[in-house]
Amino acid sequence: MKKIIIIGCPGAGKSYFAKKLHEKTRIPLYHLDMIWHKPDKTHISRGEFDEILEKIFRQEAWILDGNFSRTMETRMQACDTIILFDVPYEVCMQGIQEREGTKRDDMPWEVAEADDLFLDEVNKYIPNQLPKVYQLLHKYEHNRKVIIFKTRNEAERWLMEKFGG
Repeated sequence: MKKIIIIGCPGAGKSYFAKKLHEKTRIPLYHLDMIWHKPDKTHISRGEFDEILEKIFRQEAWILDGNFSRTMETRMQACDTIILFDVPYEVCMQGIQEREGTKRDDMPWEVAEADDLFLDEVNKYIPNQLPKVYQLLHKYEHNRKVIIFKTRNEAERWLMEKFGG
């Protein structure tokens, strides 16, 4: 477990878990939102994003936190471990509400409140994106370690069991 991607619906707890995993393993952590977005709420080009991912892939170890469906299969090909947060919609919405108005180190700006475009993405994730994620998981599960958390508590227990207090 040296090249890890953490995926799932926004608000599921991916970034929090990624930070905890980084603290336990000291594996370098990269938040895709921090790579893609600029502080002025614009973003870099797809080409720049892909170049940065390729540089990360060449490193000995890394944790990549985030969805970005356009590059998901590329990240699955490059990793040895896939961690999916498949938690209920209500948990994701609660996570989004809890982080509103807070400064986070996985986003280049403070999110005052979720905008309609983002909420639409969240609403469509479980019915539209999640089945595609599972299709990709089935494609790579034979030569990648796949860990699926159905609750945040499962993720916490896994960290405790694997790495201790």
